[in-house]
Amino acid sequence: MFLWALFLIALTASYLSFQSFVDSGSRYFAASWGGIQWEKQVRKSAQIHRGGGMSVLVTGAAGFVGSHVSLALKKRGDGVVGIDNFNSYYDPSLKKARKSMLAEHGVFVVAGDINDGKLLAKLFDVVAFTHVMHLAAQAGVRYAMENPHSYVHSNIAGLVTLLEICKSANPQPAVVWASSSSVYGLNEKSPFSESDRTDQPASLYAATKKAGEEITHTYNHIYGLSITGLRFFTVYGPWGRPDMAYFSFTRNILQGKPITVYRGKNRVDLARDFTYIDDVVKGCLGSLDTSGKSTGSGGKKSGPAPYRIFNLGNTSPVTVPALVSILERHLKVKAKKNVVEMPGNGDVPFTHANISMARREFGYKPTTDLQTGLKKFVKWYLSYYGYNHGKAVN
Repeated sequence: MFLWALFLIALTASYLSFQSFVDSGSRYFAASWGGIQWEKQVRKSAQIHRGGGMSVLVTGAAGFVGSHVSLALKKRGDGVVGIDNFNSYYDPSLKKARKSMLAEHGVFVVAGDINDGKLLAKLFDVVAFTHVMHLAAQAGVRYAMENPHSYVHSNIAGLVTLLEICKSANPQPAVVWASSSSVYGLNEKSPFSESDRTDQPASLYAATKKAGEEITHTYNHIYGLSITGLRFFTVYGPWGRPDMAYFSFTRNILQGKPITVYRGKNRVDLARDFTYIDDVVKGCLGSLDTSGKSTGSGGKKSGPAPYRIFNLGNTSPVTVPALVSILERHLKVKAKKNVVEMPGNGDVPFTHANISMARREFGYKPTTDLQTGLKKFVKWYLSYYGYNHGKAVN
């Protein structure tokens, strides 16, 4: 615990040096929200259209998982309001396309940052959210070596800003948020279980997610917030993130460019527990449906509230070379592979989820294997990027 305290202090100091960038960003977003028309859009989007439904604030709603979860909630009749800062970690045009897709289904996505406490407070003033689905985060293991401050900004400071608003709300919402399988770090026990040790992170990204689990536990303990953390295992599928291997492999194979396939020590193939987006969405909705109630009011706790952590994986790890072979089959193009040893950039050699807790708690049962899921992804990719007979239309 002492080491974790030192770690958090160091991250906080690093974050403070990042403030000038944050302040300028906040001034930009402040001009894009507020007013009577804006409030009408928020209220309309938050309207519940089913008996026993919920009103959910989804952070990172224009992101990969966030857009899918927002759409699923809306389709079943729940009220949904999104927030996203549309940053440039990857092509913002993809995020804007997801936003347009959500708008067609009646989901309003606010352009703003979760570090903007005034914006979050305004949203809770306009809508009494019953639940928060917190998916906004700085993702990516390797990018943390280039821009560590962005991880502190989003994954720690942003989380605390959001929790501060939630604990002061009346009524308090239940909070479900995205942790990560990366918290298992250097753990070699397989499959990974929620009770396994998570104090050996292999990357800054993993460390910020582990810190998030400690922070959320604090807010649950002190303020009575109902908290559920979800450890996602390599989520893939249509509308995915371009920085993910399956996405970049697809792009490079179609363009005739070589792909880099990493291999572990002693020439061992890397393996991941690839989990299809529709299965993850089912897990997110199941977590929301069983989250229980927060017990605080105006920042004061009246009794214990649920605190839960679940793995959401597929339970069937697949090697990266096998992934490439499946893509080659679906794309009908042979990949040009450069096989190299995995660098010390924070990646781990394998992941494998034990999902028995999620299955027992809310019936989580993944149904999509990698072959089927990648076929759906490739179909979306070729359509979205305008490929016809193997060539881009534009």
